[in-house]
Amino acid sequence: MKNRMTLLNWKKAAPKNYLTKLLTVLLFFLLQSALPAGAAESGKELSPVRHTDGQAEICTEIVQNIQQQHYTGRPLDDDLSAAIFKQYLSRLDPLKNLFTREDVKRFSRYKYEIDDFLKSGELSFAFDVFNLYLARSLERTRYFYDTSNKWQEKLNFSKNEQIRTDRKDAPWPRDREAMTAFWKKELKNRILSLKLEGNSPQEITETLTKTYKSRLNSIYQITGKDTFETYMNSVAECFDPHTQYFAPKKSENFDIHMSQSLEGIGAVLQSEYQYTKVVRLIPAGPADKSKKLRPGDKIIGVGEGRNGGMKDTVGLRLDNVVKLIRGPKDTFVRLKIIPARKKDSSEIISIKRDKVKLKEQSAKKKVVSFSRNGSDFRLGIIEIPAFYMDFDAYRNGEENYKSTTNDVARLLNELKDEEIDGLIIDLRNNGGGSLKEAQRLTGLFIKSGPVVQIKTKYRVTRLYDDDPAIEYTGPLMVMINRMSASASEIFAGAVKDYNRGIIVGTSSFGKGTVQSLTGLSTGKLKVTSAKFFRVTGESTQKHGIPPDIEYPHIYDTVQIGESSLEGALPYDKTGSAPYNKYPPLDECIDQLNRFYRDMAEEHSGLVYLTEKYKLARKRHKIKSLPLNETRRKEYQARHENLELEIENRYRKSIGKEKLDSVSDIQEHDEDLLLEPTRLLMAEFIHIAGEKDYRW
Repeated sequence: MKNRMTLLNWKKAAPKNYLTKLLTVLLFFLLQSALPAGAAESGKELSPVRHTDGQAEICTEIVQNIQQQHYTGRPLDDDLSAAIFKQYLSRLDPLKNLFTREDVKRFSRYKYEIDDFLKSGELSFAFDVFNLYLARSLERTRYFYDTSNKWQEKLNFSKNEQIRTDRKDAPWPRDREAMTAFWKKELKNRILSLKLEGNSPQEITETLTKTYKSRLNSIYQITGKDTFETYMNSVAECFDPHTQYFAPKKSENFDIHMSQSLEGIGAVLQSEYQYTKVVRLIPAGPADKSKKLRPGDKIIGVGEGRNGGMKDTVGLRLDNVVKLIRGPKDTFVRLKIIPARKKDSSEIISIKRDKVKLKEQSAKKKVVSFSRNGSDFRLGIIEIPAFYMDFDAYRNGEENYKSTTNDVARLLNELKDEEIDGLIIDLRNNGGGSLKEAQRLTGLFIKSGPVVQIKTKYRVTRLYDDDPAIEYTGPLMVMINRMSASASEIFAGAVKDYNRGIIVGTSSFGKGTVQSLTGLSTGKLKVTSAKFFRVTGESTQKHGIPPDIEYPHIYDTVQIGESSLEGALPYDKTGSAPYNKYPPLDECIDQLNRFYRDMAEEHSGLVYLTEKYKLARKRHKIKSLPLNETRRKEYQARHENLELEIENRYRKSIGKEKLDSVSDIQEHDEDLLLEPTRLLMAEFIHIAGEKDYRW
């Protein structure tokens, strides 16, 4: 205890040279005390990570740039210091299974001094904390590894124990004994999961020893560069979750868009604590087409081919996970995932690697004809997966360059020739793209006026549609969901604010911020520098675009969306822009909502989606799992039966045979919303005719 107190008293300690020597000696003994048995004898030592003078300079450069550029202008003071302290500990120990209350108490002596450390480039405190994190990580992983070889003798699965799975608000372990007791529960939980997946005792032992041997090796590979990046991103994220520091050669580490380079699965991934989380799927990419992977899913293992061994990826760096997922075109990769809807279970899926073809990401149309109440309808549906444009062709002055707006304008002309009665724009799962294209696309449906407002901490600018020409003047309906973000929200918001059409679906993602990338002397910095505001003055931040008619949720808003991100900037308002909107649609929206409510009670697809979401929310709220094997099997069987009952009720309602296992269930949620939307559009066309709406 005395030595550790001396270590954390570095600020009041002796001169720097003496401090460095003392720090090295103390950390050497601290880390050696946690070395795995036999590691020191074999010559394999875990050295403490150290900071450099160069990192001190980059630290001050990062802090100065964030303070100058960030939208909020938040001062680096004691309040921010306390927030950084909390964020750093949370990044290192999110499950609260590595630091004890006494550790945190000692760290807390400096929680209001971090702002001063950052201004001067002083990194000793950050590296001290990280070195203890490394030592405990090694100790915990060694415990798992040692116990893996004799788990049948050491662990009792008949005890009536539970493990708390949601530890965000859990207290820190009171001491080392309590911390080790939780490690034991963690391992029991892992073994029970493997048992329920059908693994034999021998297979479980092999999986565990392989997994923890790999994690031990990963710990030895952690460097001072990793420490610095982790700490500086803890600082950056306290301004907002989209402000980030990228070390050299890691400029895409926050957001791996695999379809743009090597063959992969077409997914945007990010690190979330020890896991690799799916942020979104690239439209028309392999993962999107497979219907097996969803935003919010966590990847915990990667296997090569149909039968290759599964490599554990928990705690693995994002770039290393991506290397495992990438591979030659037309080969298969298997992913072990924790589904967003079932955080208490895991499953293995297989996806065929490929490149995303630009043509498949382009806007496309179809015409649907049907009869209702004695009337015939022809509806045009344009699906827009992304807001894209060929920037090079645009800069070169080419008239017919590839872009969302140019493609949609062409499709609208074709639909006019097909004499459609109404138009549905499908923006579901459209994560955005070119701001200019959102502006231009809006112009196809309104006469002229402002489309969006962009506010920095200095000024407000407005983007306008100056062309009075309108490409389509009939009834318009826009479909959105939780994965409709950024440019999609700008277009949908403008349609809503101008009373140009009806918005159906669920609230959109809520990303209403703008980021800029700045080069540093070493690495890059992404800073939130502005916010988007609708022409009404309302922000899209956190709230997204609320639909006029709300559908059942497919994505969990607690886990997915801007409001789910810790530290997201708040919703607010600015002044409205002068604009001329069309006559109000309030009465029409009220009628459509009554029509929808009546339909939703009887429509088998809507009932099915509602029941599925309620079950998913119920499972998400579960805070603990039984570690008694019999009760755990009962728990899993109970939830699988509930899931299967919902599926088979739906299948019976549409005349299909029932399934015998949850493993036979295939995702088809998105498709079920198209028919209700067609019926709503038919009703909208009818109301628009009665009320003589004109656009």
